[in-house]
Amino acid sequence: MTAETTQRFRAAVEKSDRAALEELFTEDVRLYSPVKFTPFEGRPMVLGLFGVLLRTFEDFRYVGQFEGEAATSAQGVQEPSEILLFRAKVDGKEIHGIDLLQFGEDGRINEFTVMVRPMSAVQALGEAVLRGLAEDGLVPDGTAH
Repeated sequence: MTAETTQRFRAAVEKSDRAALEELFTEDVRLYSPVKFTPFEGRPMVLGLFGVLLRTFEDFRYVGQFEGEAATSAQGVQEPSEILLFRAKVDGKEIHGIDLLQFGEDGRINEFTVMVRPMSAVQALGEAVLRGLAEDGLVPDGTAH
């Protein structure tokens, strides 16, 4: 079931189809971002963040996939997990990153962690995401951290 969720997630992201993402996340999903210390919490906020990311990334593409298990931060028990490797650009800077998807008992994504490199790309991504979140009214100007 998790492999199917991963494939549906990957297809939705590659097509920039935010609506297709909604049913793939649990209500209480948490997204850990490289640009914010605390997680984005809940499906509405995570979907809002994806709306910003889908229009922020340029030339986004997944380039690899790994399957295994990892402990979620909430339960601390090993759960099915998948890693998707990606490449993209933000404000002309090349980004290399991974999306770590962790799944609940129902096979939907309940924890999502994004890691990117290099540091200059993290900074560019952080600035672009903060602008997008503020533009969409998801955070007041300057308070996404």
